Amino acid sequence: MNKYCSLPHWQFKSSAACLNQEELAIIATKLQVSPFLVQLMTLRGIDTVENMDRYLKPSLRYLLPLDQWPHIEDGARYILKSIEQGEKIALWGDYDVDGITAVALIKDFFSQRNIQIEHHIPDRLESGYGLDIQKIHSLADQDIKLLLTVDCGIANIREIQEAKSLGMKVVLTDHHLPGPRLPEADIIINPKLQGWPCSHLAGVGVAFLLMGALNRMLPGNPLDIRQYLDLVALGTIADVVPLDEQNRILVKNGLTVLSEAHRPGIQALKKISGFAPGETVGSNAIGFSLAPRINAAGRIGDPNLAVDLLLEKNSSKAMSIAHQLDQLNTDRKAEENRIVGEALLQVQTQLHLPGFVLHSEHWHPGIIGIVASRIVEKYHRPCIMLTKEKGLFKGSGRATAACDLYQALVTCQEHLYTFGGHKQAAGLKLEPFQLARFKKSFSQAIQKQLGDLLRKPVVEVDLELPFSKISSSLVEELRLLQPYGPGNPRPIFLSPPVWVKKYRFFSHNQHLELYLSDLKNGSHMRAVAWRQGEQWKNIPLQDQVIIITYFPKISKYQGLHQLELTIRDIFMQDQPGVMHPTSIAKEKNQ
Repeated sequence: MNKYCSLPHWQFKSSAACLNQEELAIIATKLQVSPFLVQLMTLRGIDTVENMDRYLKPSLRYLLPLDQWPHIEDGARYILKSIEQGEKIALWGDYDVDGITAVALIKDFFSQRNIQIEHHIPDRLESGYGLDIQKIHSLADQDIKLLLTVDCGIANIREIQEAKSLGMKVVLTDHHLPGPRLPEADIIINPKLQGWPCSHLAGVGVAFLLMGALNRMLPGNPLDIRQYLDLVALGTIADVVPLDEQNRILVKNGLTVLSEAHRPGIQALKKISGFAPGETVGSNAIGFSLAPRINAAGRIGDPNLAVDLLLEKNSSKAMSIAHQLDQLNTDRKAEENRIVGEALLQVQTQLHLPGFVLHSEHWHPGIIGIVASRIVEKYHRPCIMLTKEKGLFKGSGRATAACDLYQALVTCQEHLYTFGGHKQAAGLKLEPFQLARFKKSFSQAIQKQLGDLLRKPVVEVDLELPFSKISSSLVEELRLLQPYGPGNPRPIFLSPPVWVKKYRFFSHNQHLELYLSDLKNGSHMRAVAWRQGEQWKNIPLQDQVIIITYFPKISKYQGLHQLELTIRDIFMQDQPGVMHPTSIAKEKNQ
């Protein structure tokens, strides 16, 4: 019997600020929002009028001054000196959205300031993530004197040592977790190092601050650095970093620039993704529409294609590139679905384990990370996906919010060739003979770290919300809480018991559409459970009474806008552990 339950339970979020209805109404009047929105902010730990106002209007004036970001100004001065001496500079980035947007930002900045800079993004299949010695020698042959890294380098001790031995100066900017030993770069800028006021900046966020400092130091008229916030929003949302206050300021303002779409490349990207050029986009649009098309270039194509799109000044050329990225994304989705099918078969043999390690020699290395995310989403357990490359198993891992994947790999490091990453996403390599030992060690690490949390995956619910209270104005007001992401999750609501009037599966049974009616007042809503079709296809739902956790949205289909619900989870009344909402409320108040 499987001792690890994938059936989620729910619990209401709690707030330290126990405000009554009168107090909520007073604050709401001051902020000119509804008491409902005020209550949602208290559940996020925002409990004063001043902090709520700052949260709802995260102006750039709240961004910390550049001198409070360690080594940002030192790095800018170092680059400035190289420019003044007429030295050739090369930029080395990563092939994901964060790295691509960081490269595009710096390239565009240098171009507008009439400064030459070369750039290199490694091919995922040929050389993989980070720096490699062969290319460093090639750069040295081109007389490159300063090497600037973005979104990579902190783990490349040997490669940076080689660059230094060849006479290069190195300014290293990265945001990945450093190991016990740091590279011998001239300047290291990394939010994960001690003393940083915000440890969660994405690579493109670091690049933005660095160019902001350089912008002030260069002679001549400075640029309006705000023009790059669209790239910052793209890279930060795509890299799924926590949206603490500083990241939220960057992203919230970046979404405004992104919606205006001044760049021909962004206009084309939005159009190919189904958005009007000036249409407002949020974090969801980035995560599910814009970012995957940029990422597709680095996953199964040439990442420079995405850089070219973001830098292209000609609208027709930008549209041509966008079409190429769209086709790559279509190819990526087809390959992803194939790998998901094979991975799910392996999962069935590992359901007794607290974490999955899945492997196949023919899986595409650019896609296994996405598949790992889908496995985690389905089973609420950490997942490592491995494929074979140059005699080694190379993999990507993803984890639940409760798990620290990087620390789990630290525990297993005696079995690994290399590894690195973040709390919820990581990359690794290991020799084939270590695979069985790694699987055992990984399971032990996850079990020790999470314990009983593995047995009861929990959906955190903000508030109970009956259908009768859902309106277009409510959905519009909820947008004030954006951008959503780690550290600022989308509010999830609990329905009262609702009746399934009818339902259907679509897109080859991948997704489930339901028409629901509130048993108390007859209010009805259309709801969609994305990627849950397989889970419910053999369960008769017609005329059943269910409870759902969900969030409301306004969908657009064939030019029409309508209210609908996106379902997070479905709970049937006879499921083990499922309680009626009124029972939960009573239990909560006891």
